[in-house]
Amino acid sequence: MEQAVPMDITALENGPLKVTAAGAGAGELVLTDHDGTLIDLEGKDTVFLCRCGGSTNKPFCDGTHTKVGFDGARAAVEAEGA
Repeated sequence: MEQAVPMDITALENGPLKVTAAGAGAGELVLTDHDGTLIDLEGKDTVFLCRCGGSTNKPFCDGTHTKVGFDGARAAVEAEGA
């Protein structure tokens, strides 16, 4: 069984999810698709994952959120008490 890599995940305002390997010596991030197939991250320790649904390079962000006016709606979620 592979050891989990500690990571930090940050929802950028009206943008993607920034996923970074956390801590000294945390290692490489590992990302798989819904079937468990490994997605090549080329040794990256930080990736940006699409949150708007419009990227042509899913699951990665390609900047489409800026063109479609994506609104992360965090304030609306907090207002609902969720």
